Amino acid sequence: MLSNTAPRFTLKNKSLLPIVQGGMGVGVSAHRLAGSVAALGAMGTIASVDLRRHHPDLMADTGRDRARINAANLRALDREIGLAHQLAQGRGMIAVNVMRAVSDYPALVRQACASGAEALVVGAGLPLDLPELSAGYPDVALVPVLSDVRGIATLLKKWMRRQRLPDAIVIEHPRYAAGHLGASDLAGVSDARFDFAVVLEGVQALLRELGIERERIALIVAGGVHAPAQVAALLALGASAVQLGTPFAVSVEGDASEAFKRVLLDAGPADTVVFMSAAGLPARAVRTPWLMRYLDKEQRLQGKARAKPCTVGFDCLQQCGWRDGNARAGQFCIDTQLAFALQGDRQRGLFFRGSEALPFGAVMRPVRELIDYMLNGVAPALAR
Repeated sequence: MLSNTAPRFTLKNKSLLPIVQGGMGVGVSAHRLAGSVAALGAMGTIASVDLRRHHPDLMADTGRDRARINAANLRALDREIGLAHQLAQGRGMIAVNVMRAVSDYPALVRQACASGAEALVVGAGLPLDLPELSAGYPDVALVPVLSDVRGIATLLKKWMRRQRLPDAIVIEHPRYAAGHLGASDLAGVSDARFDFAVVLEGVQALLRELGIERERIALIVAGGVHAPAQVAALLALGASAVQLGTPFAVSVEGDASEAFKRVLLDAGPADTVVFMSAAGLPARAVRTPWLMRYLDKEQRLQGKARAKPCTVGFDCLQQCGWRDGNARAGQFCIDTQLAFALQGDRQRGLFFRGSEALPFGAVMRPVRELIDYMLNGVAPALAR
């Protein structure tokens, strides 16, 4: 574990470094990354989406059969959680991220709990049913991902009627975060209501109004965090911890291919674009050849949108722009494009990336150095 002067935060009676590794699918954050982060005393997160792609035997057994694919992904999640715990050796915390928008959301939540996840992080939708789905596992921390005070207020009031509170809330800023963003449309991504200072102040006032002790719910801010000064400033504003995604994705221990990491390392802030994903949510990704070709014909595709057979054999999303013919959403198979990205296929892949510069530029470093830098300002000697 690392020594540092930053205050720790507590989640389900575990004392943790104030750094959280965000969940990144498909396969970008699996057991190696999550376990390595947890081993240092922080919270590592496995993204549950389509983890079979890290297990050749499970891929060979699925084909295009929906039931087999869903079963294989549950087996893969169980394996990944077990392997992450082996790496962590009881230190830190192993979390599992489950998107509310995926079709197998209830089964993935239950499997994560049964397999030993210590926290459930749920975004891409309002997880009002998470307390019921995890009711048999009171020791699992529940961590919804939200972006503004209004959404947090709605969730808290609904959960309080169920006699449950979240153990933490990830406050994700759509203007800076990678992947699926917590705004309803492209224009809303830069709305001032998402600014960290506004949300942190508003949530602390909301907790007082609802009679909830501030220490009862950890507030984890996410999106665009890439420098030690930011971490210190956000903790001073009232955040309990900060979450990083892209900087962990390109670390030595990141679970994606070296070619995947090179695409993100070589892309700068100006190389990202926000567009409507197949899930019907804004998303931020690298301007790869595939994405630019898609955006060039997006309006034409949306104009003739119609329901079509799923291209990968299972309904990964509850609502899919391609499969369901939803003209407001992206007209492509997101699982296919993210799988190409996992392999590092720049020509065909969709590479999610945050909007800001990376802490170590275009150099890949271990997670230990990343956490040490973010918390203590200790920068390694970087070779050009």
